[in-house]
Amino acid sequence: MKIAIASDHRGYTLKTYLINELKNKYEILDLGTESTESVDFPIYGIKLGESIKNKEADLGIAICGTGIGISIAANKVKGIMCAKINNVEEARLAKQHNNANVIALSGSKEPQEALNMIQAFLDEKPNQEEKYQRRINQILSYEDER
Repeated sequence: MKIAIASDHRGYTLKTYLINELKNKYEILDLGTESTESVDFPIYGIKLGESIKNKEADLGIAICGTGIGISIAANKVKGIMCAKINNVEEARLAKQHNNANVIALSGSKEPQEALNMIQAFLDEKPNQEEKYQRRINQILSYEDER
């Protein structure tokens, strides 16, 4: 599995930690940023979304100060289902109920907690019940109409 990961300056430290923890188990596509010098999160959220859309990676991890801004940016890319998560349960449900292909989190998360959230997301499978697929299809249908 190939995982794309991107952050702004406030997520850089956590991004670096996560790459080091995940690189032995997964192929990692590091989309930046490369330092704690101030940058604009939309650049990296959109870049991450495009990497998933273009099938350069299977799933994505987005990190900014709160996780909110970068998730909004990633969700502007057609086909991206980015969920801003705060805990392991939300990470599981993002994949299980919504088949999210990107998760976003705050750069201020404690590193081990963030890793646990990401591992839960990566390990989870989408729920195949009709009601979940129906809801996802409603979102995708709306997106296709635009």
